[in-house]
Amino acid sequence: MVQSNYWNIEQLPGLSQQQQDNLKSCGVTTTQQLLAKTKNPDLKQSLASQLQLHTQYINKWAALADLARIPSVGCQYCGLLLHSGIASVIQLGQTPVYRIHRQILRLQVANLQRQDLCPSVDLVQKWVQEAKTLT
Repeated sequence: MVQSNYWNIEQLPGLSQQQQDNLKSCGVTTTQQLLAKTKNPDLKQSLASQLQLHTQYINKWAALADLARIPSVGCQYCGLLLHSGIASVIQLGQTPVYRIHRQILRLQVANLQRQDLCPSVDLVQKWVQEAKTLT
């Protein structure tokens, strides 16, 4: 971990080594720097052009970096939240705990055929509370 709520870019889930290297060549080595370079649509488009990628990738990485700012989510659960339909700290703070938990459970069962890997309701509640303090 770099500092509280920010991570080295290598720790974000789903980025290939090539993508990490390309981000580093653009001066992005932490999730904090990624968020700074993607805080508005023009900056996202600029980074996508530099990396010669579709903005869809930049949007996904920015969402992961945003969710990773939540201390109890970090890089461990940011991908799980994103694939469960939660794309930002703001959205997480506004979504009822039961709905998030149900979405994650559905995702776990659909993809892994296992519900025992689903985070507890208490942990999801902690995520929501921490998201509310960040917004």
